[in-house]
Amino acid sequence: MKKWYSRVLVFMIVISSSVFSNSNALKLYNKIGLKNKIGFEVFEYAFNGFRSIKNKTNDSILTIIDYSKPSSENRLYIIDLKAKKIISESLVAHGRNSGENEAIAFSNVKNSKKSSLGFYKTAETYTGKHGYSLKLDGLEENINDNARERAIVIHGAWYVSEEFINKHGRLGRSWGCPALPLNINKKIIDIINNGTYLYIHGDDNSYLKNSKYIK
Repeated sequence: MKKWYSRVLVFMIVISSSVFSNSNALKLYNKIGLKNKIGFEVFEYAFNGFRSIKNKTNDSILTIIDYSKPSSENRLYIIDLKAKKIISESLVAHGRNSGENEAIAFSNVKNSKKSSLGFYKTAETYTGKHGYSLKLDGLEENINDNARERAIVIHGAWYVSEEFINKHGRLGRSWGCPALPLNINKKIIDIINNGTYLYIHGDDNSYLKNSKYIK
């Protein structure tokens, strides 16, 4: 009898904790004003995963890229969780082999020219062939941990613009990098560089099943 009661009690505590966590995430989602920008489920994945990262170097700034949205819409959002506000939002490109207007295929493999999902930590800036750029460190083994080797960075690109969308019906595509409009690239990099966190979401059941941050 005691063993049965203990199991029920533990189960109730787990369920209660989950409901409380979901409630907090929903309140924050509404307070920030993310409705009609990204779905609550995407924010919940990002928020709960962010909270589970240990020894964070920055516990306020969270960037979300929602690749379940078409490239013709804003799908990058920089959020200040403490101030409860969106700092910036932008168009962002995906890898050319991930799909046309929508990203549907993802990879951690070098030369795949596909985007990688999951949680990243931003690193140092540099100036390279794409101008001012930001290096990323993938935090998820076998999902995005080859980001450095693949040279997956945030950079500006001419093909990320409203003009390109008007002409082609979508953004141009990168070789796997989350490329930004040239006129906002530096501003975004300067906000998120050196130790903030980035979550890239996509409609991919394999990622949701295998990520250590998505529970």
